[in-house]
Amino acid sequence: MIRYDSSDTIAAIATPMGESGIGIVRISGKEALLIADKIFLSKDGKKPSSFKTYTVHYGWIIESSSRLNPSSSTKEYEVVDEVILTVMRAPKSYTKEDVVEINCHGGIVALRRVLELVLDNGARLAEPGEFTKRAFLNGRIDLTQAEAVLDIIKAKTDYALKIGIQQLRGGLSLRINKLRDSLIDILCLLEANIDFPEEEIGRIDLDDITKMLQAVTRQLKYLLENAKQGRILREGIKVVICGRPNVGKSSLLNALLKQERSIVTPIAGTTRDTIEEIFDIKGIPIRIVDTAGIIEPKDLIERKAIQRTRNQIASADLVILLFDGSQRLTEYDELLIKRLKQKMTLAVINKIDLKQRIERLRIKKIFKQLIEISAKKFINIDLLEEAIVNLVYSGKVQSLESVLMSNLRHIRIIKGVERLITRALNSLKDNLSLEFIAQDIKDALLYLDEILGKSFNEDLLERIFSEFCIGK
Repeated sequence: MIRYDSSDTIAAIATPMGESGIGIVRISGKEALLIADKIFLSKDGKKPSSFKTYTVHYGWIIESSSRLNPSSSTKEYEVVDEVILTVMRAPKSYTKEDVVEINCHGGIVALRRVLELVLDNGARLAEPGEFTKRAFLNGRIDLTQAEAVLDIIKAKTDYALKIGIQQLRGGLSLRINKLRDSLIDILCLLEANIDFPEEEIGRIDLDDITKMLQAVTRQLKYLLENAKQGRILREGIKVVICGRPNVGKSSLLNALLKQERSIVTPIAGTTRDTIEEIFDIKGIPIRIVDTAGIIEPKDLIERKAIQRTRNQIASADLVILLFDGSQRLTEYDELLIKRLKQKMTLAVINKIDLKQRIERLRIKKIFKQLIEISAKKFINIDLLEEAIVNLVYSGKVQSLESVLMSNLRHIRIIKGVERLITRALNSLKDNLSLEFIAQDIKDALLYLDEILGKSFNEDLLERIFSEFCIGK
């Protein structure tokens, strides 16, 4: 594993590669302004090192003739790109270092040439997430806020973005710090009793300690109860539509997407492979899969399609089992009912715009909820969407103004803290030595410090920041 010097000046392209109106090359570190001096020619002839912080300047990125031709003695230069250069001086910048951002034209060639010039003049290429990592190491943000940057970048819905912004602004950090303060108060009381048991300072009411620990437990449970919703909004769920041939699976996919994505025909078995799309239902990122409704495979392709359908159902968070309301239940319907009894399944009767023949009571005996729709006529699609949301959240939807944990690392740590506090409460109940209780609280504090990044190791940081793009 390569270790880089954090005192280096780093640079990277901070915008996606490809053709666009603007592309940004970002430089951060003590040499950022000096490097900019070497390659930027402003319209007024001034150097970036003389610019005031939070100022924007028009000019050109240039490459000197001596670099293009080392044997040349002239001071000519070649214009690489027409740019806008922004200066942000330490400590009031993203990384708390001197930062220069060069707004170039967004073409691949222009961006690469500007970056090459920056690197040739003393910067090194940044690691993935290194700008945000420096912001954390330099104390501008804590670790939860650093992770929130990645959540914002990867947000698939407006609600997921809102959670990321809330965390970036310190919503979760505030909760965790309040928990720390509560535990520190309890620990101080315990330590005073342990160190000075015979003196006035050491006399504590164990009932008061119990109540304080119970209050901490309530806060932990609040975070964990909301975590399921946070994880769903952050990562989404996988929904698989299955059913026998010609029940309207592809029509339902099109109705949910509100566009024609799957080919729909009266011919059974039109869909011979799985089709996947991502869309948003009330803030939940849904990866929906339309599966092949093939019963008896005629060839190798159809056999593979059936196997793929089974794999998709096995890995689904929610299955929509679709029935044709205009037909009686078939042997294949019964087989699917049997297979999906143990799976989170939403039973849906399609084609309610046609004359009904299906045995509804049989389906209702197996599945708690039955939704009736017409995918072709867009009837009750909104009810189906609402049923999906209710099933996913188990009827418990928290306000998005609440603090929602969405990161698996945070959830794992908070569960560990809850176990330690529960053990401390049990120790109090069993009249065990206060040293045991104090140690559990110390361990809980170490866990909370790990969330905030007050204590960390390099492997943890590398694992977190390796998920970032290079320019962030």
